[in-house]
Amino acid sequence: MRYSGKLWPWQLLLAVILILISAGIYSAVQRNDYEWRWTRIPQYFFYKDETLIKAPFDGTVLNISESSSKKTTISLRSETGELVDFDVDSGTVRVNPNDLIIAGDIIGFTVSWRIGPMIFGFWTTIWVSATASVFGLLIGLVTGLMKISKNYTVRNLAAIYIEIIRGTPLLVQIFIAYFFFATVFNLDRIVAGIGALALFAGAYVAEIIRAGIQSIPRGQMEAARSLGMSTAQAMIDIILPQAFKRVLPPLAGQFISLIKDSSLLSIIAIIDLVKTGREIIATTFSPFEIWLLVAAMYLMVTFPLSQFVYYLERRARASD
Repeated sequence: MRYSGKLWPWQLLLAVILILISAGIYSAVQRNDYEWRWTRIPQYFFYKDETLIKAPFDGTVLNISESSSKKTTISLRSETGELVDFDVDSGTVRVNPNDLIIAGDIIGFTVSWRIGPMIFGFWTTIWVSATASVFGLLIGLVTGLMKISKNYTVRNLAAIYIEIIRGTPLLVQIFIAYFFFATVFNLDRIVAGIGALALFAGAYVAEIIRAGIQSIPRGQMEAARSLGMSTAQAMIDIILPQAFKRVLPPLAGQFISLIKDSSLLSIIAIIDLVKTGREIIATTFSPFEIWLLVAAMYLMVTFPLSQFVYYLERRARASD
């Protein structure tokens, strides 16, 4: 039954609640004697890097000429007569024509924009989470099918894996993956971290998929078999497409949770967003600014993903 009442009072109520929450947060911040230093933060996203240009030999500055509006060409001549040209940024020239130079003297600079550590940490979080999600989905799909198998050994192997993973903390699993398996098999810490996340997600995905498959009426499989399909064909063409529509919300929730759980990889020195944030805090002594930015950057990933899943849900309902 569709709600037919007026919407504006509820919109007004929502706005009032949000204003009160914002006012409360602002009041709490004002009472806290903390000096905000937002101006220190942008350099950790993008910064200008100065590269020193040094003379490679003893010699003389032969000529200095403007090669463009932003570049200056400095021509050097060594004591043996070798000629070498260097391009430096205009306004950074440190020598004059006919100056005598020795090897190592600074003759100018080149300035270029560089990507800061926050961007690198953000990118590491994204690709590690995405890789672990793909492997977690594959592990979960196989394990979920094993869990509903009629074979005693296959079914119980899946059950043991699921119970062990779901019954132990992810932090402990990361430690075991890194300090035990990575050491024994000489694995990189990134491989160990992704493996731990994938196995952790796989156990939960397996139960989600198992529940989705079992929610499909048994008559669907029997009807497919009566049409001459094999069990595998019926599962792939009939059962799984329907099951995935039903399990899409919990699957999305699991993968969004996995993105946030990837922050635990910082304990094994993987330079993700959280690890980068800790290192910057140790330098700037600005914990509030950094953690607020870290939270916002996680939200930049999880919010579009959740909206995309809502879109897929609406499409799935429309196709039913």
